[in-house]
Amino acid sequence: FFFCWPGHGRGGSAHVRMEMDGPKRTIAKPWRWILALLATCWGATWTHATWQGHVGADGSELARWLDELGQVSDAHTPGAVTRLVFTPSDVRAREYVTGKMVEAGMKVRADKIGNLFGRWEGRDKKAPSILTGSHCDAIPLSGRFDGVVGVLGGIAAVKALKKSGFQPQRSIEVMMFTSEEPSRFGLSCSGSRAMAGVLHEDTVAALRDENDTTYLEAASAAGYGAKTIKQMLDDARVKENTYEAFVELHIEQGPILEQQGINIGAVRAIAAPAALRVRFHGGGGHAGALLMHYRNDAALAGAELALATERAALRTGAEDTVATVGVFRIQPDAVNSVPREALLEIDVRDIDGPRRDEVVAEILSAAESIAATRKVKMEYEMINQDPPATCGQHVVDAVTSSAKELGYSVKSMVSRAYHDSLFMAKIAPTAMIFIPCRDGVSHRPDEFASPEDLKRGVETLALTMAKLSVHGYTEEAKEEL
Repeated sequence: FFFCWPGHGRGGSAHVRMEMDGPKRTIAKPWRWILALLATCWGATWTHATWQGHVGADGSELARWLDELGQVSDAHTPGAVTRLVFTPSDVRAREYVTGKMVEAGMKVRADKIGNLFGRWEGRDKKAPSILTGSHCDAIPLSGRFDGVVGVLGGIAAVKALKKSGFQPQRSIEVMMFTSEEPSRFGLSCSGSRAMAGVLHEDTVAALRDENDTTYLEAASAAGYGAKTIKQMLDDARVKENTYEAFVELHIEQGPILEQQGINIGAVRAIAAPAALRVRFHGGGGHAGALLMHYRNDAALAGAELALATERAALRTGAEDTVATVGVFRIQPDAVNSVPREALLEIDVRDIDGPRRDEVVAEILSAAESIAATRKVKMEYEMINQDPPATCGQHVVDAVTSSAKELGYSVKSMVSRAYHDSLFMAKIAPTAMIFIPCRDGVSHRPDEFASPEDLKRGVETLALTMAKLSVHGYTEEAKEEL
């Protein structure tokens, strides 16, 4: 009663204001008194003006949800999860997530590329929303937590806020992105790329899985898609001012938080990869008959390039620069044959785009030099070269202050893994919340985050979204709503 009655509580001076320098007096409008009386009778719903952030999440419940969804898998290895986009297991996962959104009282919709949204309507229905979420698709033989924590954890955060009595000013949405993982079609983050308008029609048209199924065919078979790729992409693209901010809850996928005993990571920047494919072509020959000084061995050229890749990354002296030769194949792959072809796929990541691109240029220069020295032919192609993202400072600040207010230790961090947040940063100010994972393990069946860490992550997310939901509103504007 005290907080909702005109003239009382924080911001109450907006209702009844006495002008001390003259006779002018402003009295609360009659309709405000009526609304206050109704609130008194029915029980006022807290807004951030009176809400004290008493948010409590159930980490054990979220752990149970993760276990349940982990059973929706094509993997036959105990504890492992395989869930490729638009497969039957992916469709069942979407049904599970939809059910949880409905249970939380959210309005559910999906776009034509398969991004799934649950919406908690705010008082200001026309204002840009606060969005959280992640992905539920999983690479072969991975774990239960990667991505899924951000989807189910987002729903858990909404439940916690509702239970606390909070009522958002801006609407709050939780989403499940389509195909963050590249496992089926070779392209990561197709859902968030489409939302940001950076996924192009010709790119999608070229995508095929191992059975030669097109992306559009697979999306349509799963209940999404459209008559044309263009229609699908146009439907998924987010209009300007749709979202005020985006926050993604995620396991760290590294050991830093656990090793340092820190509860929460507030991510300030997201590294992006430049991926390139290099091929060396040599002459080959019989391993016994072809003498050493006659050889132009493609595998040795590849080996030299792998070492040059390591040197290029280390030469920057920057901790945030990393380079990996993740694929190295030779042909004819026979013990009694001199390799005549070598294929390398190289991943270079950094939060500094120009520095990363300098490393890529150095690797390509080394490849040309190696090819000339070893008398092999070299060709290359850039697979992708996405720009890194800097997080929105006020969103990072909201994460940091929320964690501290909840009594949790927090560390400013960089995300070196690929996330949908990288592309959401093109749409709205973005940040990520990291929680520890055991031994820093991810993309493995033994991937794990404790119920206690899940609880801390969800509570930090909930309070962050509450802050962002009222960010920019004056106390008087909140009362007007």
